[in-house]
Amino acid sequence: MAIRKLLLPLQTTATAAAALSTALTAARTWRAHLAVLHVVAARRHEADMRAMFDRFVADNAIQVAPATPDAEFPTASFVATTGREAEAVAYEARLADLTVVPHPASGEDVSSSDALHAVLFESGQPVLIAPRTAPRGGIGTRICLGWNGSAESASAVLAALPWLKRAEAVRILWSEEYQRRGPMAPELEDYLAAHEIAADRMMFRSINNVVGAGLLAGAGEFGADLLVMGAYSHSRLRQLILGGVTRHVLEHAAIPLMMHR
Repeated sequence: MAIRKLLLPLQTTATAAAALSTALTAARTWRAHLAVLHVVAARRHEADMRAMFDRFVADNAIQVAPATPDAEFPTASFVATTGREAEAVAYEARLADLTVVPHPASGEDVSSSDALHAVLFESGQPVLIAPRTAPRGGIGTRICLGWNGSAESASAVLAALPWLKRAEAVRILWSEEYQRRGPMAPELEDYLAAHEIAADRMMFRSINNVVGAGLLAGAGEFGADLLVMGAYSHSRLRQLILGGVTRHVLEHAAIPLMMHR
């Protein structure tokens, strides 16, 4: 299934530039509509975000228009609304094929991102987390799948199938330390082959006993421009207190991340 609508919630200008660039790269890949959402906290902030959006579409020659089927070029729209950010984002994300979430500004805890967790826990849809700096090339040319056999990782693979079909190369990253009760990496490889997606697999090892660091190193070795994985196989509370693979990857990844649960 093609990606037709991307949602991008923006609250501050601090991380907006990288998020807009990431979202536009994805929108161009699919010739999709990019819907920018701002939940109003103050009228000044609304004016700042609207001005940034206007400059962005002008600089990139993007048509401000509604979503249309079979579009030849991406389009964009801007909507400002009132209410609770998490609730508004979750509602809008339920009717978006993919929601792009900005990386929190420097000094903030990525695990506390309201928009990120609204999409993951309340929308039923996948999320693409933009890196701190805009990707220089495309997204989804070389894809790594972080696989541990969990329901969350299976949901992420299913959400990523359209991207995997377009990719030039796909690699499954797995580890005995990362594996949960469920299908193993060779079974995922067979499943992808049934969808006419060729993938290889590589076992990674933790770095200094940090599984997430090993996963990111494996993606870096492959030259991945997108890492797909399930989110919070353990409870979110446990990961917030003790740390975990999801939290480490969110806080340290330098490439776009696609997550689902």
